[in-house]
Amino acid sequence: MLTLYDNMDSGNGYKARLLLHKLAVPYKRVELDIDRSETRTAQFLVKNANGRIPTLELGDGTCLPESNAIIHYLAEGSPYLPEDRLKHAQVLQWMFFEQYSHEPYVATPRYIVRHLGRGHARMRELPDRHQKGHAALAVMDGHLAKRRFFVDERLTIADIALYAYTHVAHEGDLDIGRYGNVRAWLERVAAEPRHIPITQG
Repeated sequence: MLTLYDNMDSGNGYKARLLLHKLAVPYKRVELDIDRSETRTAQFLVKNANGRIPTLELGDGTCLPESNAIIHYLAEGSPYLPEDRLKHAQVLQWMFFEQYSHEPYVATPRYIVRHLGRGHARMRELPDRHQKGHAALAVMDGHLAKRRFFVDERLTIADIALYAYTHVAHEGDLDIGRYGNVRAWLERVAAEPRHIPITQG
């Protein structure tokens, strides 16, 4: 059986949980408290030397870190990853965008607010991060102007990767109100079969 090392508040962990639920794949979930450095223990660092969740442990003991690598692995051979070479690459394109241009500026403000607190010195990072977050959201909004989903007009792991932190951006004080196409897309993703909220394991 698969084992997912996770934190329930993590959008990156949610990507894996959401896809596992959609695929109806049974797995064991191990909760780790990131605020108490439970991902930095010697026992866990053997599984992921980078000391981060999520990490997926396969039945043979092999461990796969990095949320987008995990969902790419899980989606292989499923409707959530196109077989067509170009469409497959376009899914990866948006997943790379999510990690480089989106996650640092949409997810990190949420982490600062929720885990470090409003009195923390890192709150001063938010104006710059929000500016770059709005730039990423504008790219997404433009792409979605004539599309229902990011690739191939159907839900793929590109959507799952981007949905995870976009739908809770407000928890990091990032207002997505001006992005009508993004907001409509969030509703479409949430209406897809076997959807679960970020709070569900």
